[in-house]
Amino acid sequence: MHGEPQQDNLILCPQCDMLVALPPLQSGSKAVCPRCKTTLSARWAEPRKQPIGFALSALFMLVLANIFPFINMRVAGLGNEIKLIQIPQVMVAEDYASMATLFMVFVQLIPAFCMLAIILLCARVRLPRQWKIWMAKVLFQLKTWCMVEIFLAGVLVSFVKLMAYGDIGIGSSFVPYCLFCLLQVRAFQCVDRRWLWQDIEPAPLIDRPLQVGRTGLRQGVRSCSCCTAILPAQQSKCPRCHTVGYVRRRHSLQWTMALLVTSIILYIPAMLMPIMITEALGNKMPSTVMAGVVLLWGEGSYPVAMVIFIASIMVPSLKMLAIGWLCLDANGKGKGKGKANADSERMHLIYEVVEFVGRWSMIDVFVIAVLSALVRMGQLMSIYPDIGALLFAMVVILTMFAAMAFDPRLTWDRANETIKKEPQGDGK
Repeated sequence: MHGEPQQDNLILCPQCDMLVALPPLQSGSKAVCPRCKTTLSARWAEPRKQPIGFALSALFMLVLANIFPFINMRVAGLGNEIKLIQIPQVMVAEDYASMATLFMVFVQLIPAFCMLAIILLCARVRLPRQWKIWMAKVLFQLKTWCMVEIFLAGVLVSFVKLMAYGDIGIGSSFVPYCLFCLLQVRAFQCVDRRWLWQDIEPAPLIDRPLQVGRTGLRQGVRSCSCCTAILPAQQSKCPRCHTVGYVRRRHSLQWTMALLVTSIILYIPAMLMPIMITEALGNKMPSTVMAGVVLLWGEGSYPVAMVIFIASIMVPSLKMLAIGWLCLDANGKGKGKGKANADSERMHLIYEVVEFVGRWSMIDVFVIAVLSALVRMGQLMSIYPDIGALLFAMVVILTMFAAMAFDPRLTWDRANETIKKEPQGDGK
């Protein structure tokens, strides 16, 4: 009974499973895990007004960005301009509905839904409790798939590619889209997962004493992967958000390796097959990812060539190697006795890098989307997407799923066994 009132301040780190007591947070501060440095909670000056303001402004800018012309191009007296909403329409017209769907989902629909969900949840709009729970669950699951800033980077790369062929200009909606990119990122930053779930419904209490500084696995409790509630280890369904979970993700390594192997199989043809076709004066020139890098380098666009090479070739390759290394390490390979904690810290850093950089490989896919929509000048010059672009997009998506399927707590379990042999303090 003595520990129950303090349970509101306890949280299990989702990355290393350490039980941490959150201190009182001042406005603008955050609490991090003392072992793996993962951000556990943050406090904002206006936890409702700030997210609502940023999300409302972002939605308004998104509407403006879709109404007016986005970018334009003029070659040899012929001009063409596009709106954001026309990019998927062009790809559907060229029988690339799959590419159009990826663009609409990652760049338009998911960001718009997330901003709307933030507004409704933070404003405490009267909705059925089940609706609020569903929106909160989907919001944090889809957050990773918002690729607005990656698309904007792809647009800037497209500008550099097209400067050699004609005059490139920005339309009335370009600046609103840039503002939308900044505002939606800021809206996500101002929403704290723990605070939002506590606002929907308080976390269930645990009927056992908990010791700070020890892992949940050793205390017979687990963290809900969705709402961060602390639950008994044997309880599979969270009473707050109804998410089914376990002490460790079931078959995490098997799922991760299966997705990794599939992505490697697709990566080989994605690199060999053309990602786009450039038609100039009746001549069709297919281009692979590497050919595009070589072309940009030969034209003197060294920074852009390096960006494409790093994002489209180096990052996917290194990410696949890193995920494979994480799986081997979590399976018990590569850790020597006495070095378990240091190895866990290193592997955790690798995991965080893999999670952060993985989706940026989509930049080349968005470059092709912009080029194929803008460069439509008949026999003079036209650009079309090809099968390699879709395969490459699938590689990026599969590696993202592989990183999500991997349970980072597995990298700390060996270190936890070492800690188990050491004397424990009271954690207060």
